[in-house]
Amino acid sequence: MPTYEYVCQACEHEFEQFQSMSAEPLKKCPACKKPRLKRLIGTGAAVLFKGGGFYETDYRSESYKKAAEAEKKSASDSGSKAESKSESKADAKKPDAKPAKPGPKPKAEKKPKPASA
Repeated sequence: MPTYEYVCQACEHEFEQFQSMSAEPLKKCPACKKPRLKRLIGTGAAVLFKGGGFYETDYRSESYKKAAEAEKKSASDSGSKAESKSESKADAKKPDAKPAKPGPKPKAEKKPKPASA
């Protein structure tokens, strides 16, 4: 059953109501009791499956997320240090040799045609 959003056009009271899809929209505002409610078109809610039998990595715990973020930061820090070192070495040694030329492409094998019967 979806949750619908409502707004009263008289007092501007906004609220959500859990209703079945086949239920009629509400008409009377719970705050001012006037029949000026309007059901809003919402974006909808995400479906969240809880319990056993679902893919466990979809909904990770906060501790896992924090550890993954810390690991990502340390990897990016060490990666930038290694990158700067390799750039300085590359600047110091400029190779005079030309890059190797690619070798000839291997030819495709021709398969014999099957004899017609």
